[in-house]
Amino acid sequence: MNRIMKPSMILLLVLLSLVWVAGCTEKATSTASNNTQSQVTEDNSNNIEKVELTISAAASLTDALTEIQKSYEAANTNMKLNFNFGGSGALQQQIEQGAPVDLFLSAAPKNMNALVDKKLIDTNQQRTLLTNELVVVVPSSASITLESLGDLTKENIKKMAIGIPESVPAGNYAKEALTHAQLWESLQAKTVQAKDVRQVLQYVETENVEAGFVYKTDALSSSKVKIAFSVDPNSYTPVQYPIGIVKSSKHSKESEAFYTYLQSKEALDVFVKYGFSISK
Repeated sequence: MNRIMKPSMILLLVLLSLVWVAGCTEKATSTASNNTQSQVTEDNSNNIEKVELTISAAASLTDALTEIQKSYEAANTNMKLNFNFGGSGALQQQIEQGAPVDLFLSAAPKNMNALVDKKLIDTNQQRTLLTNELVVVVPSSASITLESLGDLTKENIKKMAIGIPESVPAGNYAKEALTHAQLWESLQAKTVQAKDVRQVLQYVETENVEAGFVYKTDALSSSKVKIAFSVDPNSYTPVQYPIGIVKSSKHSKESEAFYTYLQSKEALDVFVKYGFSISK
């Protein structure tokens, strides 16, 4: 005999079913909402707008600053450093012409002083950071022996490279040394001028010239050249690298932070690693 379920029992079962369905729906909605919120948070963290700084720096600083860039950006994920390497004179002119630059690192005080005089860099936001020395290099495979500037007059030295004296500090230092030795005029026929010190290095590496004037740091960066001799430091102006914040920077806070970082022991240790000396 079949039992007939009472209406009250049927109603109870229906109500219990509805409560169970509602609970499952709420849980699913909550889970979906949490997942969506988590995804939005993750997306936002990945899309943080980075502050980009443009740093114009002497070509001889390329290797050291490239290493510093990696460590600084790793520690400051909201920062992006863009370097513009070249001859200090050319970089100075770019800033004078309104190029959007935040910091300037020159291989000669005169380029920094020119910008300070034109009120493009505040005298209180610039200082000498590093020093370097001038050397003469030859290809690593060369059998030529050079011991002094006078040896550059030898017949086996067909061509020698220097940076353009008017725009490349290393070239100007070389001119000073050669003038001091009374050799500047007599060596003009052998001289090949380059747009920056790294191009001088390249000319020697590729053996397009027999010798070239570069900084000690550049010579140490290449296995394709060797130092023939160090130029007498008393024959040219001391090589100093000043750093300064450009007044027109749109990111003054971030520029000051990087300016300060470059003076820290961590950054200075990198410069020393590449052969620079710290200014006293």
